[in-house]
Amino acid sequence: MKIICIGRNYLDHIRELDNEVPSAPLVFLKPATALLVNDKAFYIPEHSKDVHYEAEIVLKICKNGRHVKPEYARGYYQEATIGIDFTARDVQQACKAAGHPWEIAKGFDHSAPVGRFLPFDDIFIEDHIEYELDKNGETVQRGDSRKMIHSFDEIICYISRFFKLQVGDYVFTGTPAGVGPVKIGDVLTAKVAGEQVLRCPVK
Repeated sequence: MKIICIGRNYLDHIRELDNEVPSAPLVFLKPATALLVNDKAFYIPEHSKDVHYEAEIVLKICKNGRHVKPEYARGYYQEATIGIDFTARDVQQACKAAGHPWEIAKGFDHSAPVGRFLPFDDIFIEDHIEYELDKNGETVQRGDSRKMIHSFDEIICYISRFFKLQVGDYVFTGTPAGVGPVKIGDVLTAKVAGEQVLRCPVK
């Protein structure tokens, strides 16, 4: 399975990090070893002193395909949840400054906690999905898929031009504003359509 991620897909997040708006979806990958499931604890890696949470809607691919046409894109996902794209921000900045790829800042082990999947149609209410991430009981991020620069179907079509979509792949669709650091002892919880789907203790 692959974990395909979209960066800079909410204007408010782009502005908070002072980044440029991409002309096309910004795509990066996490390896399968990044996956963290079943509400297991996330351990801060030794190689970073500034790990940030980034909560995102995650789609689960339900059939194989490449070069997907817009009119068929919706058929490639039936379930969704909330995931966290943990980012070693200090490592990422150092990689960017040196002009290097930044997989080590995004794809390290267990950097992709994924919550319990729900039927997409159950949470896609009035043509959008709303979700929130709490840290220690306080809401730190609120997301609304209507504010995404690139829609779910646009993302599916775009990434399928470069990677064959396979059953079981995960697609992280981008994070809204409100990202921030975690420390040992923090507890992150995520809700979608008012239902908690993810709990992630930080150790």
